[in-house]
Amino acid sequence: MKVPFLDLSLQHQALRAPALAALAATYDATRFCLGKDVEDFERNFGATLGYPRVLGMNSGTAPLHVACMLAGFGPGDEVITAPFTFISSAWGINYVGARPVFADIEEGTFNLDPAKLAAAITPRTKGIIIVHLFGQPARMDEIMAVARQHQLFVIEDCAQAVGARYAGAPVGGIGDVGTFSFYPTKNLGGCGEGGAFVSRREDLQTRARHIRVHGSDRRYYHDIIGGNFRMDGFQAALLNVKLPHLAGWTQRRQAIAARYLQGLTLPGLRLPDQPAYGRSVFHQFTIRHPRRDALREHLTRQEVGTDLIYPVPLHLQKCYASLGYGPGSFPVAEQAAATCVSLPIFPELTDAQQDHVIASVNSFGR
Repeated sequence: MKVPFLDLSLQHQALRAPALAALAATYDATRFCLGKDVEDFERNFGATLGYPRVLGMNSGTAPLHVACMLAGFGPGDEVITAPFTFISSAWGINYVGARPVFADIEEGTFNLDPAKLAAAITPRTKGIIIVHLFGQPARMDEIMAVARQHQLFVIEDCAQAVGARYAGAPVGGIGDVGTFSFYPTKNLGGCGEGGAFVSRREDLQTRARHIRVHGSDRRYYHDIIGGNFRMDGFQAALLNVKLPHLAGWTQRRQAIAARYLQGLTLPGLRLPDQPAYGRSVFHQFTIRHPRRDALREHLTRQEVGTDLIYPVPLHLQKCYASLGYGPGSFPVAEQAAATCVSLPIFPELTDAQQDHVIASVNSFGR
């Protein structure tokens, strides 16, 4: 049986008629840049997930950039984030001239370790970017306690965690700013790039709105330095079609993960931890095994698709060589990168396909 790692066509075919109708309506009304579709999505996203204020943006990287601008990070400042994540988690720090500083992750959740975070703080530290990796909320109570103690600006990168909650609260609304991505492969994905910015602070939301449109709240008048971070109408129109399905898709992902957690029994396999403080929305189901590459080759022979997310931690990327980190700097992140492999987990995955994945993993080495 062939099991793809991800098949976006299944979801898009199921929604083809309403999606094309929504896109046609946007096209006919020439609502191409911001406009009613974006405003509807901002309102719907906030109401569905529990955010009082939402700004649609043109990628998941854009709100991270905007958040770093709002925080006032700049040359000479340090901002701490995790080394085991997609690189855009750190890009905003560089875009404003600050220095990324990495702190190691927890083994079981792949998220920033609060103790390692505290140890990385220096007099130059101005903020933290928390990544809720693979859909699993980070330990926000402990992280926020560290942030308050040192008066640090907290950005939550929720690119993989749309719909996730920490102790009942939606991720992204706990720190100063929350950012989201609607890249096509995300749990709520568009047909191109898209993102969102949320904040419980009205002053930040107002400034972000101005930054999004060239630092302006009135056409041709520019009070602050801004950029072009606007969401386009087509992406918003499609996301409005998809958003009502998000809860069901999330439940399905969680059900698939529950079957994996119960059924995967291969000796030496490390399954993702499920802390009581928050339930993952399982953007990925990532396992660890000391013979990861051989396991992946075995799964390929069984026609099970897998992916390596992420094979090189940020501190070992060539673009960050000047930061002075080397192998051994963050052993937990490096071990994760060397032993992790992600299994298929998307809402349209069938029970029979899941059974095949489980049997294939458990048969490794036999």
